[in-house]
Amino acid sequence: MRIIGGSLKGRLIEPPAGFRARPTTDFAREGLINILDNKYDFRDVSFLDLFGGTGAISYEFASRGTTNIDIIETDRRNCEFIRHTLRSLDLTSARVHRMDVRDWLKICHKNYDIIFADPPYELKWLTMIPDLVLRSGAVTAASLFILEHPKSLDFSGHPSLTDHRKYGNVNFSFFRLIA
Repeated sequence: MRIIGGSLKGRLIEPPAGFRARPTTDFAREGLINILDNKYDFRDVSFLDLFGGTGAISYEFASRGTTNIDIIETDRRNCEFIRHTLRSLDLTSARVHRMDVRDWLKICHKNYDIIFADPPYELKWLTMIPDLVLRSGAVTAASLFILEHPKSLDFSGHPSLTDHRKYGNVNFSFFRLIA
């Protein structure tokens, strides 16, 4: 896995053998970042990464100048890997929180411009994530929530869905609060 742009472009991130996470592909990350790059100045964005996994998407934001990043991850080993990688890349703009996403969303009262979730595809409550996020204190009317999900899920009937993009087997659904 490599960082695809920004000041750390080309840096390789290699999780240890047996690492339990499915990182977003370089192709899909590049497509997503290109969409966002046309709408946001990454230096002015607050970013929440739910289900941090390898931290790949957060490294992309940090590499582009985002200085307000929170990463939520439950797995101890994944948290340690993300913390180690942040230190090795000298990224002080991101904080890792070892916590269940549902618990974080219940207590979170910090607003974010962009919230990204890449849950395990087999997660039993994956279809509930958009509503959990949109009803949380992390979201304002200006917030964008992006959910990465398998092609077997279709959120086209969700009232807050604003866009859907597909990159190979990776699907991104975009949500905003209804005004």
